[in-house]
Amino acid sequence: MITRFNIIFVLLAVWLSSCSVSRYLPPNESIYTGAEVKMVADSTIASKVSKTVKEEIEPIIRPKPNTVLLGFPYKVWLYYVLGEPKKEKSFRGWFRKRFGEPPVFASRRAVTTNSAIIGNYLNNEGYFRSSATGELTESKRKSKATYTVYLKPRYTINSVQFIKPDSNISVFSKRLGDVAPKTLLKVGNPYRLSVIEEERNRVERELKKQGFYYFRPDYLIVKADTNLNNHKVNLYVELKPNTTQLALKTYFIQNIYVISDNGSLKKDTVPSLVGRRSGVRIVDPSQSYKPRIFFDAIGFRRGAMYSSEVHDVSLSRLINLKNFKFVKNQFELVPRSDSAFLDVYYYLTPLKKKTLRAEISAVTKSNNLTGTQFNLTWLNRNLFRGAEQLRLNATAGLDVQLGGNRNANVRDFYRTSFEAELSFPRFVLPFYRVRPEKSQGLPKTTLTTGFERLTQQGLYTQTSIKFNWGYSWRKSTEFEHTLLPIALNIVQPTNINGEAFLNLITDPFAKPQDLLRYFRILENRLILGAQYNVTYTPTPRPLSKNNFVFTGGIDIAGNVAGLLAKGRDEVGMVFGIPYEQYARFDFEMRYYREVSKTMKWASRVLAGVGIPYGNSLSMPQFKQYFGGGTNGIRAFRARTLGPGSYQPDSVTASIFGNASFGDIRLEASTELRLRFSQYFEGAMFVDAGNIWMYRNYDDSFYLPEDNAVFTNQFYKQVAVGGGLGLRIVTPFVLLRLDLATPFRKPWLPENERWVFNQFDFGNKSWRKENLVFNIAVGYSF
Repeated sequence: MITRFNIIFVLLAVWLSSCSVSRYLPPNESIYTGAEVKMVADSTIASKVSKTVKEEIEPIIRPKPNTVLLGFPYKVWLYYVLGEPKKEKSFRGWFRKRFGEPPVFASRRAVTTNSAIIGNYLNNEGYFRSSATGELTESKRKSKATYTVYLKPRYTINSVQFIKPDSNISVFSKRLGDVAPKTLLKVGNPYRLSVIEEERNRVERELKKQGFYYFRPDYLIVKADTNLNNHKVNLYVELKPNTTQLALKTYFIQNIYVISDNGSLKKDTVPSLVGRRSGVRIVDPSQSYKPRIFFDAIGFRRGAMYSSEVHDVSLSRLINLKNFKFVKNQFELVPRSDSAFLDVYYYLTPLKKKTLRAEISAVTKSNNLTGTQFNLTWLNRNLFRGAEQLRLNATAGLDVQLGGNRNANVRDFYRTSFEAELSFPRFVLPFYRVRPEKSQGLPKTTLTTGFERLTQQGLYTQTSIKFNWGYSWRKSTEFEHTLLPIALNIVQPTNINGEAFLNLITDPFAKPQDLLRYFRILENRLILGAQYNVTYTPTPRPLSKNNFVFTGGIDIAGNVAGLLAKGRDEVGMVFGIPYEQYARFDFEMRYYREVSKTMKWASRVLAGVGIPYGNSLSMPQFKQYFGGGTNGIRAFRARTLGPGSYQPDSVTASIFGNASFGDIRLEASTELRLRFSQYFEGAMFVDAGNIWMYRNYDDSFYLPEDNAVFTNQFYKQVAVGGGLGLRIVTPFVLLRLDLATPFRKPWLPENERWVFNQFDFGNKSWRKENLVFNIAVGYSF
């Protein structure tokens, strides 16, 4: 049967056969069509190893052939047909450059060069005495390169020895011996030149931590002895004979200069100093900053040994003050014949002290609401001349129904908020001083206060006031801590329309869960608690393809309020307001593996539990978890998943706007990311998990058959979804587009929850219900 596709295919083949680029080619030139690699491996080498080596060689062969369609270099044909444009910036010139492609000519010199490159690559990877030859075959003005690789067995490391220099540089010898035990050159591992280069870099980093400022990796040489008959190699790490004496001395700090306006400091003049302590000299003609911030940020002190760790940390602290656009650092040897002292210069370019930023955004929701939000932020970067930052943020937004098809059960939302945040680049604590030479980063104290009002038209208005006092600090590059000893939040409802609420929740299809949430909205609540979070980011080993991030946190509320409560009967109160009591624990682990230069595998596991007790029957809603959404289980829309096998209905959504919340969360996600080009990245992902309630509060509110409570059968209620994604990468932002569909729906009957057999991409109603398109900024994890 002849189809339309077959006809198009035949016509295209005829057209391509009638076209030819041969007539356009210069004399004695042929089009390069690509390369073939043939492996001739030693009999002791496994076929799998030979195949792997072949896959490693193919990408390094140059040049790359022209793009072809059914074997036809159509871009080269366009390049010649369009011809040389008279003006490079004309439409013809743009079209030729965009869609055409200059021909890649075959070259015997390139074949010879590639053969040498392949041989060098094999020797660098430990396949000593391996070689490669190449030849060029031409037919009808087309040429193909064929490379034959003669692969020999790979050598492994038999021993590693660090050769210490002469005794006249005994300090250096001792330090070199100290770094040897952690060498990357492990006995039994394959010989690889890339590992040797990284080992030289590692030794340099370790020596620079010990004061050897002028040491470079090029001063080390690694000699390989392959005079063994069992394909083993002995490695000797030693100092080059011509190494300069500057590189073998430890250096100490003499003077530290900080120029706050990026002015030049002339050597023959005495600078105008506004602060001087421990060898740190501050040059700040406008007196914009208190000297203390530089004493705290810079870890060097007069007479201290140079250390690359202190160097890096000091730069990081100055940058993280977020007061300077540029931070430039320079070390200069003190001019003396036998000097072992360095002067340090920091040139700082301040940012504009005050800024004002406005943002506007729009959103559409599944419950027929269309929203917009306006955000105004004012920032003062140096409020009290100590790099303090004051941020004032005002927000106004609304969600309304547009168009003629209005749903009477859906109410419009209006919200306004104001937040003030004041942060200090130090601990605001009595009797405490930071030790800049010991801490990894400057500690931070943050004071936050805010007011928010949310109105659902015709139902209620909810007012929230918050006050937080917190600290964040890091003792090393791996651990970061955040502590909020005071976290206060007061929620008060007003303008409650009881009649309208009752009309909604007495709907015969309303579920008992809605009643509990309704009564929660009617209550005044006070949260007085404390929070602690820690993030652990292990430093990857050199050449490692794995990376981990661990985050954990605890949020406890009500204990202090319980001590302040007076006359507790059934419900304890502080200042006449019932207070919440709960404990919430969170854990997150992320794992990233670089599969190849263009492919990365990312995975994440999330777990959290909130336990209400004492004065609270349930967790506060804004402290609960929700399922689905762009950063969760992407095959389900935000707040439409769970708890358990419970499925929110239209009545729930009309009352609460966003429906499902729970006290317990378990999620796992895995994603394969493939970089197509500089600007585009694809992804395949699978997400699984759900939320649950911690307990049944009362049979009148949560019925056992709703299966919303976490039990030992929780795995039967896990939702699963997956899909495909596209990431658009720009220098400023990463735009993420994900299209997902459910694989398993926990609210269906137990033996019908896997829904692969229901896939029907040709059905419009199925697509509307099951295809979820997510747009977000940045990776989900």
